[in-house]
Amino acid sequence: MAVLQHELTLSQAADLLSRALPGHRVEILQGRLTATPPPDGSHALSLTKLGRAFDRAGIVEAGYGYVQGVGLWLPPLPDDCAMPDFSLVDEDFRDALVQKNCYAPNVFRLVAEVTSSNWSDDLGPKVECYAEAGIPVYLVADRKHDEVLVHRDPVNGKYPAPERYRRGQSVPVPESVGVTLELSVDTLLDGD
Repeated sequence: MAVLQHELTLSQAADLLSRALPGHRVEILQGRLTATPPPDGSHALSLTKLGRAFDRAGIVEAGYGYVQGVGLWLPPLPDDCAMPDFSLVDEDFRDALVQKNCYAPNVFRLVAEVTSSNWSDDLGPKVECYAEAGIPVYLVADRKHDEVLVHRDPVNGKYPAPERYRRGQSVPVPESVGVTLELSVDTLLDGD
């Protein structure tokens, strides 16, 4: 009996993996397929409190919104797509759909990641991908190394060295985001 083999594209493999691993976040970064398990409670609380802080700062009145886990299309590879934990987006971001629930990078003002088991992706490939995509601000609550990193203002597809914040400090959100806000490092790391 002959066996037919069918080679899958990365996008097709990602779709299959998403169905096989419900609740996991499946991304394609720099042509590499990744799957991250669901977040823990502290991770989820950090994102909830981040959203509340932006609400209090008036993000909606400034003409922006925030979403969790929405797809961000990453040029230049056609299938690359990340799903940041938290994103500040233009109010009309849904008009910038590129493909498969991924939106064009120009509608993202800030993306944030709270590290989990995939911390090396958040600190490596995503820094490069988000800079290449021109994301103005990339905030990482790095629970592995107990600090918050702020990458901003990419030039020629690269972020300058990140600003680093430790426990007990506050992180000033860059004014380019559209609101004035300081975030607690402890809250970003622990969700408390």
